[in-house]
Amino acid sequence: MEKVDVLVLGAGAAGLMAAAEAARRGRRVLVLDHAAHPGEKIRISGGGRCNFTNRDLTRQNATERFLSENPRFALSALSRFTPADFIARVDRAGIAWHEKHLGQLFCDGKATQITEMLLDDLRAGGGHLWLGTEIEAVQRDGEAYLVSTSQGEILTASLVVATGGKSIPKMGATGFGYRLAEQFGLPLIETRPALVPLTFAEQDLAQCAPLSGIARDARVRHGKTVFDEALLFTHRGLSGPAILQISSYWREGHTLEIDLAPGRDIAAELAEIRQQGGKLATHNALGRLLPDKLAAGICAELGIAGRLADHGNKSLALIGDRIHRWQVRPVGSEGYRTAEVTLGGVSTAALDARTMEARQVPGLYFVGEVVDVTGWLGGYNFQWAWASGWAAGQVA
Repeated sequence: MEKVDVLVLGAGAAGLMAAAEAARRGRRVLVLDHAAHPGEKIRISGGGRCNFTNRDLTRQNATERFLSENPRFALSALSRFTPADFIARVDRAGIAWHEKHLGQLFCDGKATQITEMLLDDLRAGGGHLWLGTEIEAVQRDGEAYLVSTSQGEILTASLVVATGGKSIPKMGATGFGYRLAEQFGLPLIETRPALVPLTFAEQDLAQCAPLSGIARDARVRHGKTVFDEALLFTHRGLSGPAILQISSYWREGHTLEIDLAPGRDIAAELAEIRQQGGKLATHNALGRLLPDKLAAGICAELGIAGRLADHGNKSLALIGDRIHRWQVRPVGSEGYRTAEVTLGGVSTAALDARTMEARQVPGLYFVGEVVDVTGWLGGYNFQWAWASGWAAGQVA
């Protein structure tokens, strides 16, 4: 039987961080994962460059940029291990990086550099990693935990659950962490796909599918929540950063309002074109302001044809309203298959915000995506992984 001080289930971002921190303290640490390689989500993130944090994250805006039944829960870990702290580690490891926009930081090279940095930290502390290892059972053994695996039994004083959520099942994502939480009596917040493309009903797809591949800067609104980022038409509905962001807030039956030309006045611009030369076909005139296919589709949808000169301000206002206040009601999302993260998870009410330890189950910790803390797109979820893993690693 293997005996360790800290056993970490999951070799993703949060698990490797927790393991490296515990090993740094001199603890005997072992990390298990059923995958053949560690850090698979790190590897594919950011187009293979890993959007590893967001430097715009502050204690003041964290409750707005993280979703949870208790948005303040994440503040403790996030304020004690900040984006600047992780950037300092990246710099010490000699990993070159750059900022794209909105505070999003990416590696100049491959995302696997981040995984290697974490593995180097783990090895430096004497920690070990077992890959291709299936977890068969977990049970309390006095003050310790007995974990049965495909490579034998392991006895550990501290058990850190970093098994992630349900997103991207083709990479091995499962609901194991949730089942383990339930086994030990921890409540769960209902899970759903987040940061995910949204899908349309057949009647709406007839209008949108021909626009597949067209991208626009847009303003997407759901209630009081607004995102100004790129939108992408797909053969199933809508995607792009603005849609991924709003998907975390949207629910079935709800309507989104989309401005396809934010900061502009399309009706006024069309009126100006009409003054300059109204002989243009209306869809061609609108095509000067929007992609041709989108312009033609909107005019056809509104039943506005013929020359621009033949249409008064009322028609132009109708076009402007369709572009600036497009009302859409998605029927669903593409699901966990393409979702970047999972909304919901282990209830924060059951965890200590400073340590990530289960309040009623000593020695049991939950970190990263398995917890009911979900960040915005753009490095926020990785920062939560680093911060929550760091918090657990200080005490496990």
